[in-house]
Amino acid sequence: MNRYPLWKYVTVAIALVLGFIYTLPNFFGESPAVQVSSAKATLKVDQKTEARVAETLKAAGVAHDGILLDFNGVKTRFKDTDTQLKAKDILEKTFNPDASDPQYVVALNLLSASPGWLTSLHALPMYLGLDLRGGVHFLLQVDMKGALTKRLDSTSADIRTVLRDKSLRHGGVNREGDRIVVRFRDVETRDKARYAIADSQPDLQVVDAGDASEPRLVATLKPQAQQKIGEFALKQNITTLHNRINELGVAEPVIQQQGQDRIVVQLPGVQDTAKAKDILGRTATLEIRMVDDTPGALDAALAGNPPFGTELYNERGGQPLLVKKQVVLTGDRLNDAQPGFDNQTQEPAVHLNLDSAGARIFKDVTRENVGKRMAILLIEKGKGEVITAPVIRTEIGGGRVQISGRMTTAEANDTALLLRAGSLAAPMDIVEERTIGPSLGAENIKKGFHSTMWGFAAIAVFMILYYQMFGVVSVLALASNLLFLVALLSLLQATLTLPGIAAIALTLGMAIDANVLINERVREELRAGMPPQAAISEGYERAFGTILDSNITTLIAGLALLIFGSGPVRGFAVVHCLGILTSIFSSVVVSRALINLIYGRQKKLAKVAIGQVWKPGVAAGAKN
Repeated sequence: MNRYPLWKYVTVAIALVLGFIYTLPNFFGESPAVQVSSAKATLKVDQKTEARVAETLKAAGVAHDGILLDFNGVKTRFKDTDTQLKAKDILEKTFNPDASDPQYVVALNLLSASPGWLTSLHALPMYLGLDLRGGVHFLLQVDMKGALTKRLDSTSADIRTVLRDKSLRHGGVNREGDRIVVRFRDVETRDKARYAIADSQPDLQVVDAGDASEPRLVATLKPQAQQKIGEFALKQNITTLHNRINELGVAEPVIQQQGQDRIVVQLPGVQDTAKAKDILGRTATLEIRMVDDTPGALDAALAGNPPFGTELYNERGGQPLLVKKQVVLTGDRLNDAQPGFDNQTQEPAVHLNLDSAGARIFKDVTRENVGKRMAILLIEKGKGEVITAPVIRTEIGGGRVQISGRMTTAEANDTALLLRAGSLAAPMDIVEERTIGPSLGAENIKKGFHSTMWGFAAIAVFMILYYQMFGVVSVLALASNLLFLVALLSLLQATLTLPGIAAIALTLGMAIDANVLINERVREELRAGMPPQAAISEGYERAFGTILDSNITTLIAGLALLIFGSGPVRGFAVVHCLGILTSIFSSVVVSRALINLIYGRQKKLAKVAIGQVWKPGVAAGAKN
């Protein structure tokens, strides 16, 4: 009656072993480390970089506990923070001899101290939030005026294209403050242009200005359009920060909107505040410009006298190149960027898809400049690098552009990622900066651990005294519930914060409630005169419906917090929902498996150790 088949015992045993394995990494803590990653989009960190790090540390006599190469860069583990700081200074001088133009990001970091066999099983510790691990907190102010200015500059280029397509001659399209002014020679052309601009740019409010001798059109963004641009700029900046913050190897960064024009960035585990601030501004954007091939112009530029409207750059092979300042096309016109290969040379390349306006501009430019060179630049931190400068052989339509030339497969992947991430839609300023030290995080962990431990101990004492052997089984089931919960959080790589620790403590209280229901139900069946074996079976069967109903209603509330909450509320909800699922399994399946092992094989069970059982009709104080 109270015997599980073998496969159920095996299932419970496997669940307990796996829970123990995936919980174990959380007891090993973290080791100080130094991470070396690329500071430029076109500079790749590979095995050569790893070997260079090892040689540098060996030459300086700095001992380390291992070097790891992953997609975030080269990470070197050390025994203590003093060695970590010494190694950082040495690597900084070696990899960035010119401090004004750093080639690499050398940042302090923390790595899991779990042994290799656990790491090989993909058993990793759960992530800790800023309040438990320490780190840096930034509040960024988004410059909405900058976003509007950037949009107006882009719209000015679109207006020029529309007027050229409609064969409407004008005296110039210029942005003056927060408006665009278009000058014409006659009123008739101005009227035609007004309708053409209004049809192609519905976000603009276009009005007549000037007199008959100097007719003009003045275009401003509508209030609704300004609001949409601001919302888009905020979302674009958040997306860009998400894509670029991985350069520091930060686990579970918090990047979210606050108010109408602010972004909160929390980087748990980051010790190097300066590098964190530097990485926040790292973005890359694409610019397409024409090359100035005028005879003698390059020589003049090399002599220090570049022609007006030109800039001197270097190609990836090191050859100097004179590029015009006028930007033909920017990365704002990109719909997508994917790595691939050149169809003719089979070299790694990046394939770009332009939007309709970008495709039209690119088609016009290539048609008008056949036989000339066009430079494709990647701009990062205000500095540009020419990726390729091909000769235009024919008109290119369809909006598909290819970047290739002296590029590895990994570099093509990185460049595509950067271009997809895009540039910041609007400038940002740090208005608040706060550092939470690891010592404060350790204190929070200590307090949270003690609260959970003492709560567990109090529950255990009460259950054992009140329910005897069934109380011991309930405590073991409760311990397995805690084991499963921590293992799940580690397996899912969830982020644990102080609200999460509160949810764990709450889960323990709710989980024991299921065992109380089961134990009391067994008592009721014994009071009714049912044999012990039957009472155990009926107690579990009849209590299961109540346990399921109560946990489902609580789970619905937890899911509502998870869906509609944010920040600490979501952290609480994640642990709470997982705790409900593990408590059902531990309180019903694990506890019954233990009870079956203890009592299930006794054919003539006379009594069970479940505390005092009072029969109806017996005087108070009489014990069965």
